[in-house]
Amino acid sequence: MRDHLRAILDVRTRRPQAIAEAAVRRERRAALLNDDDQLFIIAADHPARGALRVGDRPLAIADRAVLLERLALALSRPGVDGVLGTADIIEDLLLMGVLDDKVVVGSMNRGGLAGTVFEIDDRFTGYDAAAIARMGFDGGKMLFRIDPDDPATAPTMESCARAVSDLAGHGLMAMVEPFISRRADGRVRNDLSPEAVTRAIAVASGLGTTSAYTWLKLPVVEDMERVLAASTLPVLLLGGEVGADQDAAFGRWRKALQFPSVQGLVVGRALLFPPGDDVAGAVDTAVSLMRG
Repeated sequence: MRDHLRAILDVRTRRPQAIAEAAVRRERRAALLNDDDQLFIIAADHPARGALRVGDRPLAIADRAVLLERLALALSRPGVDGVLGTADIIEDLLLMGVLDDKVVVGSMNRGGLAGTVFEIDDRFTGYDAAAIARMGFDGGKMLFRIDPDDPATAPTMESCARAVSDLAGHGLMAMVEPFISRRADGRVRNDLSPEAVTRAIAVASGLGTTSAYTWLKLPVVEDMERVLAASTLPVLLLGGEVGADQDAAFGRWRKALQFPSVQGLVVGRALLFPPGDDVAGAVDTAVSLMRG
Protein backbone atom coordinates (compact mmCIF):
# COMPACT_ATOMS: atom_id res chain seq x y z
CA MET A 1 0.00 0.00 0.00
CA ARG A 2 2.92 2.33 0.72
CA ASP A 3 4.00 2.24 -2.94
CA HIS A 4 0.45 3.08 -4.06
CA LEU A 5 0.37 6.07 -1.72
CA ARG A 6 3.69 7.38 -3.04
CA ALA A 7 2.45 7.04 -6.62
CA ILE A 8 -0.84 8.80 -5.81
CA LEU A 9 0.97 11.65 -4.09
CA ASP A 10 3.36 12.00 -7.03
CA VAL A 11 0.44 12.34 -9.45
CA ARG A 12 -1.42 14.80 -7.25
CA THR A 13 1.62 17.04 -6.80
CA ARG A 14 3.33 16.77 -10.19
CA ARG A 15 0.95 15.33 -12.81
CA PRO A 16 -2.70 15.96 -11.85
CA GLN A 17 -3.74 15.54 -15.50
CA ALA A 18 -2.88 11.85 -15.12
CA ILE A 19 -6.18 11.34 -13.27
CA ALA A 20 -8.22 12.20 -16.34
CA GLU A 21 -5.84 10.12 -18.46
CA ALA A 22 -6.41 7.13 -16.17
CA ALA A 23 -10.16 7.54 -16.59
CA VAL A 24 -9.78 7.46 -20.39
CA ARG A 25 -7.61 4.32 -20.21
CA ARG A 26 -9.94 2.51 -17.84
CA GLU A 27 -11.51 -0.58 -19.37
CA ARG A 28 -15.28 -0.11 -19.15
CA ARG A 29 -17.67 -3.01 -18.92
CA ALA A 30 -20.19 -3.45 -21.69
CA ALA A 31 -23.35 -3.07 -19.58
CA LEU A 32 -24.46 -2.06 -16.11
CA LEU A 33 -25.78 -5.55 -15.37
CA ASN A 34 -24.07 -8.82 -16.15
CA ASP A 35 -25.89 -11.99 -17.18
CA ASP A 36 -27.17 -12.64 -13.65
CA ASP A 37 -29.07 -9.31 -13.65
CA GLN A 38 -27.73 -8.34 -10.23
CA LEU A 39 -25.41 -5.58 -9.07
CA PHE A 40 -23.07 -5.59 -6.08
CA ILE A 41 -21.57 -2.19 -5.28
CA ILE A 42 -19.15 -1.29 -2.48
CA ALA A 43 -20.06 2.11 -0.99
CA ALA A 44 -17.27 4.48 0.05
CA ASP A 45 -18.80 7.94 0.11
CA HIS A 46 -19.19 8.33 3.88
CA PRO A 47 -16.04 10.39 4.62
CA ALA A 48 -17.20 13.39 2.58
CA ARG A 49 -20.15 13.84 4.98
CA GLY A 50 -17.83 13.61 7.96
CA ALA A 51 -19.35 10.20 8.78
CA LEU A 52 -16.21 8.38 9.96
CA ARG A 53 -17.66 6.20 12.72
CA VAL A 54 -17.96 2.42 12.52
CA GLY A 55 -19.61 0.86 15.57
CA ASP A 56 -17.71 2.03 18.65
CA ARG A 57 -14.75 3.36 16.60
CA PRO A 58 -15.38 7.08 16.01
CA LEU A 59 -12.59 7.55 13.43
CA ALA A 60 -12.44 4.11 11.83
CA ILE A 61 -12.72 5.46 8.28
CA ALA A 62 -10.41 8.43 8.84
CA ASP A 63 -7.20 6.69 7.71
CA ARG A 64 -7.29 6.92 3.91
CA ALA A 65 -4.58 4.29 3.43
CA VAL A 66 -6.59 1.76 5.45
CA LEU A 67 -9.77 2.60 3.56
CA LEU A 68 -8.09 2.29 0.14
CA GLU A 69 -6.48 -1.00 1.06
CA ARG A 70 -9.82 -2.45 2.15
CA LEU A 71 -11.57 -1.09 -0.93
CA ALA A 72 -8.97 -2.64 -3.24
CA LEU A 73 -9.37 -5.96 -1.46
CA ALA A 74 -13.18 -5.82 -1.69
CA LEU A 75 -13.07 -4.90 -5.39
CA SER A 76 -10.76 -7.83 -6.09
CA ARG A 77 -13.23 -10.40 -4.78
CA PRO A 78 -15.23 -12.41 -7.35
CA GLY A 79 -18.75 -11.13 -7.82
CA VAL A 80 -18.11 -7.51 -6.78
CA ASP A 81 -19.34 -5.27 -9.61
CA GLY A 82 -18.10 -1.84 -8.63
CA VAL A 83 -17.82 1.09 -6.27
CA LEU A 84 -19.70 4.20 -5.16
CA GLY A 85 -17.63 7.16 -3.99
CA THR A 86 -16.71 10.82 -4.13
CA ALA A 87 -14.11 12.16 -6.54
CA ASP A 88 -11.16 11.94 -4.13
CA ILE A 89 -11.70 8.24 -3.44
CA ILE A 90 -12.64 7.29 -7.01
CA GLU A 91 -9.53 9.06 -8.32
CA ASP A 92 -7.27 7.27 -5.83
CA LEU A 93 -8.75 3.94 -6.98
CA LEU A 94 -8.29 4.94 -10.62
CA LEU A 95 -4.61 5.63 -10.00
CA MET A 96 -4.30 2.27 -8.23
CA GLY A 97 -5.64 0.58 -11.37
CA VAL A 98 -8.42 -1.36 -9.62
CA LEU A 99 -11.45 -0.03 -11.53
CA ASP A 100 -11.11 -1.84 -14.86
CA ASP A 101 -14.35 -3.59 -15.85
CA LYS A 102 -16.08 -2.16 -12.77
CA VAL A 103 -19.24 -0.11 -12.42
CA VAL A 104 -18.36 3.34 -11.05
CA VAL A 105 -21.03 5.52 -9.43
CA GLY A 106 -20.17 9.07 -8.41
CA SER A 107 -21.60 10.46 -5.18
CA MET A 108 -23.22 13.83 -5.77
CA ASN A 109 -24.66 15.58 -2.69
CA ARG A 110 -22.44 15.36 0.37
CA GLY A 111 -23.16 18.81 1.79
CA GLY A 112 -25.50 17.64 4.56
CA LEU A 113 -22.66 17.03 6.99
CA ALA A 114 -23.44 14.51 9.71
CA GLY A 115 -24.31 16.07 13.05
CA THR A 116 -24.70 19.66 11.83
CA VAL A 117 -27.69 21.99 12.14
CA PHE A 118 -27.80 22.15 8.31
CA GLU A 119 -27.71 18.39 7.77
CA ILE A 120 -30.99 18.25 5.83
CA ASP A 121 -29.78 21.02 3.50
CA ASP A 122 -28.00 18.41 1.42
CA ARG A 123 -26.10 20.54 -1.09
CA PHE A 124 -24.58 19.04 -4.22
CA THR A 125 -20.90 19.39 -3.38
CA GLY A 126 -19.59 16.30 -5.20
CA TYR A 127 -19.98 15.04 -8.75
CA ASP A 128 -22.43 16.50 -11.23
CA ALA A 129 -23.88 14.67 -14.22
CA ALA A 130 -21.54 16.33 -16.72
CA ALA A 131 -18.42 15.28 -14.80
CA ILE A 132 -19.69 11.72 -14.37
CA ALA A 133 -20.28 11.47 -18.11
CA ARG A 134 -16.92 13.08 -18.94
CA MET A 135 -15.05 10.60 -16.74
CA GLY A 136 -16.79 7.65 -18.36
CA PHE A 137 -18.57 6.53 -15.19
CA ASP A 138 -21.90 4.73 -15.00
CA GLY A 139 -24.16 6.82 -12.78
CA GLY A 140 -24.61 9.21 -9.90
CA LYS A 141 -25.99 8.70 -6.42
CA MET A 142 -27.90 11.20 -4.29
CA LEU A 143 -29.18 11.15 -0.72
CA PHE A 144 -32.75 12.52 -0.48
CA ARG A 145 -34.02 13.05 3.07
CA ILE A 146 -37.48 14.48 3.71
CA ASP A 147 -37.85 16.22 7.07
CA PRO A 148 -41.44 17.51 7.45
CA ASP A 149 -40.23 20.10 9.98
CA ASP A 150 -37.21 21.40 8.05
CA PRO A 151 -37.77 23.85 5.17
CA ALA A 152 -34.37 22.89 3.73
CA THR A 153 -36.08 19.75 2.42
CA ALA A 154 -37.66 21.72 -0.45
CA PRO A 155 -34.45 22.99 -2.12
CA THR A 156 -32.80 19.59 -1.56
CA MET A 157 -35.73 17.93 -3.31
CA GLU A 158 -35.48 20.37 -6.22
CA SER A 159 -31.74 19.73 -6.56
CA CYS A 160 -32.26 15.97 -6.55
CA ALA A 161 -34.94 16.26 -9.23
CA ARG A 162 -32.59 18.32 -11.39
CA ALA A 163 -29.80 15.76 -10.92
CA VAL A 164 -32.12 12.89 -11.92
CA SER A 165 -33.01 14.76 -15.12
CA ASP A 166 -29.38 15.66 -15.89
CA LEU A 167 -28.16 12.09 -15.44
CA ALA A 168 -30.99 10.77 -17.62
CA GLY A 169 -29.97 13.27 -20.29
CA HIS A 170 -26.61 11.52 -20.43
CA GLY A 171 -28.19 8.04 -20.31
CA LEU A 172 -26.72 7.40 -16.85
CA MET A 173 -28.18 5.72 -13.77
CA ALA A 174 -29.60 8.02 -11.08
CA MET A 175 -29.33 6.18 -7.77
CA VAL A 176 -31.67 7.86 -5.26
CA GLU A 177 -31.50 7.03 -1.55
CA PRO A 178 -34.72 8.38 0.03
CA PHE A 179 -35.72 8.64 3.69
CA ILE A 180 -38.29 10.33 5.86
CA SER A 181 -36.09 11.91 8.52
CA ARG A 182 -36.67 13.78 11.76
CA ARG A 183 -34.42 15.51 14.24
CA ALA A 184 -34.39 14.01 17.74
CA ASP A 185 -32.02 14.95 20.56
CA GLY A 186 -30.09 17.16 18.14
CA ARG A 187 -29.50 14.36 15.62
CA VAL A 188 -31.17 13.58 12.30
CA ARG A 189 -32.65 10.09 12.45
CA ASN A 190 -34.21 8.17 9.56
CA ASP A 191 -37.68 6.75 10.10
CA LEU A 192 -37.43 3.07 9.12
CA SER A 193 -41.06 2.18 9.69
CA PRO A 194 -42.70 0.53 6.64
CA GLU A 195 -45.09 3.47 6.29
CA ALA A 196 -42.30 6.07 6.23
CA VAL A 197 -40.14 4.12 3.77
CA THR A 198 -43.17 3.57 1.51
CA ARG A 199 -43.87 7.30 1.48
CA ALA A 200 -40.23 8.11 0.75
CA ILE A 201 -40.24 5.67 -2.18
CA ALA A 202 -43.40 7.25 -3.62
CA VAL A 203 -41.89 10.74 -3.55
CA ALA A 204 -38.46 9.70 -4.83
CA SER A 205 -39.94 7.76 -7.75
CA GLY A 206 -41.51 10.94 -9.10
CA LEU A 207 -38.35 13.07 -9.16
CA GLY A 208 -37.13 14.51 -12.45
CA THR A 209 -38.38 14.78 -16.00
CA THR A 210 -38.10 11.02 -16.52
CA SER A 211 -37.69 7.99 -14.28
CA ALA A 212 -36.25 5.86 -17.09
CA TYR A 213 -32.77 5.77 -15.53
CA THR A 214 -33.73 6.00 -11.84
CA TRP A 215 -32.84 3.26 -9.35
CA LEU A 216 -33.68 3.33 -5.64
CA LYS A 217 -31.24 2.56 -2.82
CA LEU A 218 -33.35 1.35 0.10
CA PRO A 219 -32.96 -0.01 3.63
CA VAL A 220 -34.24 -3.46 4.54
CA VAL A 221 -37.26 -2.92 6.80
CA GLU A 222 -40.25 -4.85 8.10
CA ASP A 223 -43.00 -5.81 5.65
CA MET A 224 -40.58 -5.38 2.74
CA GLU A 225 -42.90 -6.89 0.14
CA ARG A 226 -45.59 -4.27 0.80
CA VAL A 227 -42.98 -1.49 0.91
CA LEU A 228 -41.51 -2.47 -2.47
CA ALA A 229 -44.99 -2.44 -4.02
CA ALA A 230 -44.85 1.38 -3.90
CA SER A 231 -42.78 1.61 -7.12
CA THR A 232 -41.79 -0.22 -10.29
CA LEU A 233 -38.24 1.16 -10.16
CA PRO A 234 -35.30 -1.25 -9.70
CA VAL A 235 -33.99 -1.41 -6.13
CA LEU A 236 -30.57 -1.88 -4.56
CA LEU A 237 -30.46 -2.68 -0.85
CA LEU A 238 -28.25 -0.58 1.40
CA GLY A 239 -26.19 -2.23 4.10
CA GLY A 240 -26.76 0.22 6.93
CA GLU A 241 -24.84 0.50 10.17
CA VAL A 242 -22.47 -2.19 11.35
CA GLY A 243 -23.93 -4.43 14.05
CA ALA A 244 -22.38 -7.05 16.25
CA ASP A 245 -24.72 -9.69 14.83
CA GLN A 246 -23.59 -9.77 11.23
CA ASP A 247 -25.36 -13.06 10.57
CA ALA A 248 -28.69 -11.39 11.33
CA ALA A 249 -27.93 -8.66 8.77
CA PHE A 250 -27.00 -11.27 6.17
CA GLY A 251 -30.28 -13.06 6.87
CA ARG A 252 -32.29 -9.87 6.27
CA TRP A 253 -30.44 -9.21 3.01
CA ARG A 254 -30.95 -12.81 1.84
CA LYS A 255 -34.70 -12.58 2.38
CA ALA A 256 -35.08 -9.17 0.71
CA LEU A 257 -33.00 -10.21 -2.32
CA GLN A 258 -35.75 -12.66 -3.25
CA PHE A 259 -38.18 -9.91 -4.28
CA PRO A 260 -38.36 -9.30 -8.06
CA SER A 261 -37.61 -5.57 -7.98
CA VAL A 262 -34.45 -6.01 -5.87
CA GLN A 263 -31.44 -6.09 -8.18
CA GLY A 264 -28.59 -6.23 -5.69
CA LEU A 265 -26.68 -4.63 -2.83
CA VAL A 266 -24.85 -1.37 -2.10
CA VAL A 267 -22.88 -1.95 1.09
CA GLY A 268 -20.01 -0.01 2.65
CA ARG A 269 -19.01 -0.01 6.30
CA ALA A 270 -20.67 -3.33 7.08
CA LEU A 271 -18.27 -5.09 4.70
CA LEU A 272 -15.22 -2.81 4.77
CA PHE A 273 -15.09 -2.77 8.60
CA PRO A 274 -16.84 -5.99 9.64
CA PRO A 275 -16.64 -7.57 13.08
CA GLY A 276 -13.29 -9.31 13.23
CA ASP A 277 -12.01 -7.19 10.30
CA ASP A 278 -12.21 -10.09 7.82
CA VAL A 279 -13.05 -7.98 4.77
CA ALA A 280 -12.63 -10.78 2.22
CA GLY A 281 -14.79 -13.16 4.26
CA ALA A 282 -17.56 -10.61 4.76
CA VAL A 283 -17.58 -9.64 1.07
CA ASP A 284 -17.58 -13.26 -0.08
CA THR A 285 -20.51 -14.08 2.21
CA ALA A 286 -22.49 -11.11 0.87
CA VAL A 287 -21.70 -12.16 -2.70
CA SER A 288 -22.96 -15.67 -1.95
CA LEU A 289 -26.33 -14.23 -0.90
CA MET A 290 -26.75 -12.76 -4.39
CA ARG A 291 -24.97 -15.26 -6.59
CA GLY A 292 -26.64 -18.33 -5.16
